[in-house]
Amino acid sequence: MILAHDIGTTGNKASLYSDAGDQVAATTVEYPTDFGPQGKAEQDAEQWWAAVTSATRALLEMSGEDAGSIECVSFSGQMMGAVLLDDAGRPLRPAIIWADTRAQTECDVLVERVGMERCYAITGHRLNPTYSLSKLMWVRNHEPEVWSQTRTVLLTKDYVAFRLTGRIATDPSDASSTNAYDQNAGRWSEELLGAAEVNVDLMPEVVPSTTVLGGITEDAASETGLRSGTPVVMGGGDGPCAALGAGITSPESGAYTYLGSSSWVSLAADRPLLDPQMRTMTFDHVIPNRFVPTATMQAGGASMEWVADLLAPGRASDRYKRLVEAAADVEAADDGLIFLPYLLGERSPYWNPRARGSFIGLAKHHGPAHVTRAVMEGVAMNLRVGLLAFEEMGDRIDVVDAIGGGARSNVWLQIFADVWGKTVRRRSLVDEANSLGAAVVAGVGVRLFDDFEVVSQLSHVEKGFQPDPGRARRYATRYQQFLDAYERLVPLFNELQGN
Repeated sequence: MILAHDIGTTGNKASLYSDAGDQVAATTVEYPTDFGPQGKAEQDAEQWWAAVTSATRALLEMSGEDAGSIECVSFSGQMMGAVLLDDAGRPLRPAIIWADTRAQTECDVLVERVGMERCYAITGHRLNPTYSLSKLMWVRNHEPEVWSQTRTVLLTKDYVAFRLTGRIATDPSDASSTNAYDQNAGRWSEELLGAAEVNVDLMPEVVPSTTVLGGITEDAASETGLRSGTPVVMGGGDGPCAALGAGITSPESGAYTYLGSSSWVSLAADRPLLDPQMRTMTFDHVIPNRFVPTATMQAGGASMEWVADLLAPGRASDRYKRLVEAAADVEAADDGLIFLPYLLGERSPYWNPRARGSFIGLAKHHGPAHVTRAVMEGVAMNLRVGLLAFEEMGDRIDVVDAIGGGARSNVWLQIFADVWGKTVRRRSLVDEANSLGAAVVAGVGVRLFDDFEVVSQLSHVEKGFQPDPGRARRYATRYQQFLDAYERLVPLFNELQGN
């Protein structure tokens, strides 16, 4: 049995997989996020650990599996964050997660010292305050007492792996989400770290995603209920793990979209894919010598979560279903209502942390259904920019496979098909792509699987959605209005954010 932990934005999903790659059981333990002014987004790393230990014990109990049946453990984790540890390996402050955008001033310093184009050539990413390097500079500038005690910087899944094994390390997929990793050289960038005035000794060792870090320590075994000595495999960042879980292993695999808290469109490549307009970024894959060009927006599923909290507060299990079913019966963009889904600023395509969510065209007759549909259409329109960027770089995309919680919605997937003018297919795994990717990495790491291609046998296309030609033509017009609305509002976004 393989135990995979998907340490996401809202909680940790623990899953058990058989040696054949079939999911046997799964459970989720949630934890909160501290969202605050000026773009603050933090989580308590100890709550990640508590979620991992409690989910592991719950999973063993609900599955009836003995701890001795667990042959290895691995992870998928949220990316682009920063966990600062002291010399005893203790967190010095709450973890700064991917959604945090406070480090704009620090990012501006890097732009001045290195240049946007130079950073993009080195890392496959723009300089942006959402990345780890700017966040480290922010801590140094605003919390010097914390910075003076910092001895190690880790990302989310690295911290949990450290708690299990005592070994400090990361993998190329997570390293490539920091703005401090040279993709072509396969090591930390002395140029970028030097410009940031961050000592390279603070950065963890970078090892392949399939590396066995060691066995679970006795202390960790006592807390988790697992056996000491159980192999722990490094794993990877959630985006590259999701790509693997979705079967995106090579350039021939096509494209996929992930509809989670943050959402993206992505594919696989043999080299970093550099967009002349820098709208997209490229992560290292969990597969050696492969890359994952990606266009990621900050608030995809998070926009839906926000509108549900606004219109149907509480935790009723059917609140999303009710809102989406109502949205299926109305028009939004075609009724003059457009939503810009920039509730957390934006990465692709604008890389503007000062952007904000906006409704344009609200009228008195617009009710909850119109507002919900506008949010769904806005997310689809924003992701369309990334798809078009890939096609402009020579990647013809006819079909996009959908995974993530939002892929459960037939209404939303039809909207995507119509907005994009492409066939959209729901894969059978939906929520399991991240953990399945982590499980396959673990299986390859301990040689339960011969190679990564085993993933092609572990899911299938469940349902396809074809674009309606008439609606696709109308959406093409509304898409241009969507782009124009953002450009017109940029000066106001800057003014509202005090710039």
